[in-house]
Amino acid sequence: MTGLRILLVDDEPQLIRALKPALIAEGYEVEVAASGQTAVNFVATQGCDVVVLDLGLPDMDGKEVISKLRSWSDVPVIVLSARNVESEKIAALDIGADDFVNKPFDVGELMARLRVALRGRERRFAARDQFSAGGLEVNFADRRVFVDGGEVRLTPREFELLQILARHAGRPVTHMQINAAVRGPAAAADPQFVRVLVGQLRQKLETDPSSPRFVLTEPGFGYRLIAED
Repeated sequence: MTGLRILLVDDEPQLIRALKPALIAEGYEVEVAASGQTAVNFVATQGCDVVVLDLGLPDMDGKEVISKLRSWSDVPVIVLSARNVESEKIAALDIGADDFVNKPFDVGELMARLRVALRGRERRFAARDQFSAGGLEVNFADRRVFVDGGEVRLTPREFELLQILARHAGRPVTHMQINAAVRGPAAAADPQFVRVLVGQLRQKLETDPSSPRFVLTEPGFGYRLIAED
């Protein structure tokens, strides 16, 4: 039993009937909100460990819910989206969503994304000085990087890129988020800059940059670093 509380925000009774028992069977305590304002009020008054949020709600867009929560809370938010417009998903990530799952979705995939989000909640980046996954080791304090035991020399911008990816390990990071982290929040969005920088980082980290094992592509959105060991 996990003993963790999930707030499921969706106004589709059929989805609630299918998903709630599956989450309970995994040991989660599940609360349900059918509107955005109800969800915001619940997080503010009762709290939860993670929010699973549909973007299409009767009273407000799900992105508005994320924006409201992010003004005072860092609770993990996983978006459930039936919208096949990439810009919608990118916008949700840019304003603070931790991950997204497309509808219709596989319950096993959602469970895996929940575990990643909850691990991130428990190990706040600011409190950690190291990252380790699949042979990749990063020492943030010393700004040193090792792959399979051998040290890899990165430029300052390459290290900043790796650092933002590690901060969201296991979760997608958009081109805009990377651009702002590396070049500053006032810098104009430049997806080509990000692609070139990711290519440089892969050349140094990956045995085969064309088939990466660490820095994975999220087509149309950005990149995802593998989850921490």
